[in-house]
Amino acid sequence: MYIIPAIDILDGKVVRLREGDYNQKTEYDVSIAEMIEKYRSNGTDFIHIIDLNGAKGDFSNQKSLFEIIKKTEMKVQYGGGIRTIEQVTNLLDAGIHRVIVGTQAITNPDFLPSLSEAFAKKDDYANRIVIAIDVLDEVIKYSGWMESSPIKLMDYVDKCLSLGFFRFLCTDISKDGKLGGAAIDLYEKLLEHSPMIKLIASGGVSSMDDIYELAKYPIRSVVVGKAIYENRISIEEIKEWNLKALSSI
Repeated sequence: MYIIPAIDILDGKVVRLREGDYNQKTEYDVSIAEMIEKYRSNGTDFIHIIDLNGAKGDFSNQKSLFEIIKKTEMKVQYGGGIRTIEQVTNLLDAGIHRVIVGTQAITNPDFLPSLSEAFAKKDDYANRIVIAIDVLDEVIKYSGWMESSPIKLMDYVDKCLSLGFFRFLCTDISKDGKLGGAAIDLYEKLLEHSPMIKLIASGGVSSMDDIYELAKYPIRSVVVGKAIYENRISIEEIKEWNLKALSSI
């Protein structure tokens, strides 16, 4: 299991939200470029960037954010406001390592079938699409976690798998930003239902103890944000863990 450090952006600032609530934000006194360089200089080669404005349909961050991303050699897993097939294609063609799709995949019934068809003949593109599943009490949330979907969680996973998408980023909103431990029960249910998925865990990680607990399960990677900013997990610990994870593959 690989640790992917997270950078969440709101109004051009590095932030973390509590339970997905835009009114419960912690803002950090560091620029996006500084945070990326801090990870890069300490041996991290993979980062997770979410444009929280984009998730609500506000694309004011995107131009400056993409300019910063284009300057880094690190692999970037990017999400927030991806609404069209063209956007996904352009991002992947531009070198973004993975693109996260969320709201559009849930609200537009034609989006995932069209995406699947568009990428049917593109080598490895399906592996670079991440389906975001943001969950509160097993209800799927979207639009920056402000709206609820009637689609049942496992039915949605089955639909995505049937279309060739198998990499999922699952966030338990009740855990996110609270440093109270990861959503082990939720991940167990998902993996029991669909053992073949490539699962990325997100939300609640507070220490390396949580990382050790998650590593007991066939989870491919885990996104860690607030625990890093609050100095509960060091970048050095992430580097050491990821080196061991790579050596065991």
